[in-house]
Amino acid sequence: MRLFIELYLDEDVSVLLSELLKGRGFKSSTTRDSGMLGKSDSEQLDYAISQKCVFLTHNRVDFENLHNEYLKSGKEHYGIIIARRVNEHSMLKCLLKILNRVTADEMKNKLKYI
Repeated sequence: MRLFIELYLDEDVSVLLSELLKGRGFKSSTTRDSGMLGKSDSEQLDYAISQKCVFLTHNRVDFENLHNEYLKSGKEHYGIIIARRVNEHSMLKCLLKILNRVTADEMKNKLKYI
């Protein structure tokens, strides 16, 4: 059973958010940290899966499609959060509502919006 959510941030999400999350005790990594800059959306999601991380992005359309493709094909992921473009502190506040109330197991194969 996995309780704590670990996040992997898409390259369109501010790296400052990752540092803010770490400062609050959460595990977070970015595409830059992982050497994944410039990779395709499916490669990014596959990497997040390999790391057992929830994927955070601003890219709504592409990741809604990937989520649906995964469900149809029986593939699993550890969750996708699609965030509006707001400043890092506002996004952190919204994320903390999820991170403090939902377990990693509960996020599996879920698509959430903040």
